Amino acid sequence: MEIKDGFIAINKEKGFTSHDCVKQIRRLLGTKKVGHTGTLDPDVTGTLPIAIGSATRFIQYLPQGKTYIGQIQLGIRTKTDDMQGEILNKKEWPILSNNQLDNYLNKFRGIIQQIPPKVSNIHVNGERAYKKVLKNEEFELQPREVEIEKLVLKKWDQENGILEIKVSCSSGTYIRSIARDLGQILDSEGCLLSLKRISACGFHEKNSVKISDLSDLKDKNATFITPTISALDHISTLVLTNQEEINFWQTGRLIKFDLNNFVKISSFNYKKPIKIIDKNKILLGLGFINEEKTTLHPKLVLNAK
Repeated sequence: MEIKDGFIAINKEKGFTSHDCVKQIRRLLGTKKVGHTGTLDPDVTGTLPIAIGSATRFIQYLPQGKTYIGQIQLGIRTKTDDMQGEILNKKEWPILSNNQLDNYLNKFRGIIQQIPPKVSNIHVNGERAYKKVLKNEEFELQPREVEIEKLVLKKWDQENGILEIKVSCSSGTYIRSIARDLGQILDSEGCLLSLKRISACGFHEKNSVKISDLSDLKDKNATFITPTISALDHISTLVLTNQEEINFWQTGRLIKFDLNNFVKISSFNYKKPIKIIDKNKILLGLGFINEEKTTLHPKLVLNAK
């Protein structure tokens, strides 16, 4: 049976790695061309978009924003910046009102410099940071710029030192680092207690499915697969109707044109990719239009079917 290209939003359960989910989908659909859109730690639950078939080529072009709900435990510092790591220190946390704690969280809103956890996938001199930690090597990670678009204090438990936050952020943001750094700012310690990702790359938890729910499905063209074109709704669209231009496109050649002659084009930024479709709304790939709006440059071309 033919495999439909597209994306599945998996609701990852605790204890599974992202690659575990990929392996399960490969087995269920009988195809090796499967990839995930970004690693979730085994103890993190929630939304994990999985790409199937030619959709794997479009992963980097999906919306990059992600939203999490996390619990932070104050008073404890660990080797991994979460509760799964060795406890390095314990320290009392201050008495804080909700407003006072929310004011401290202002330091994490907007564009900030963030040092990733040492136990992470960050490359250090060609090796993953967490592997260096396992070998007890000494090293330092450099701060990285990330954007915290929204950070909401949802709950504050003064007695137990636990706060719950909702964070919408750019790719590459570590909630564990927020937990660690908040503890330091409060002259205490902090680590991540639990974390759930409720949205990622344009997919939401409410539209996701558990791996266990897929195992009984026999139809490989089932409706739980989101077509690639639907996952790219955020990208501007250009419709090609002339067969000669389509032939040029499918052979990866530059197309010269008068933009006004095209059937449809939504507003676009010439520095960003544009989605190319035909009159039947079949996805042909992604390209770039030059600043003068006179040439179309193929970037990602799907094979004709």
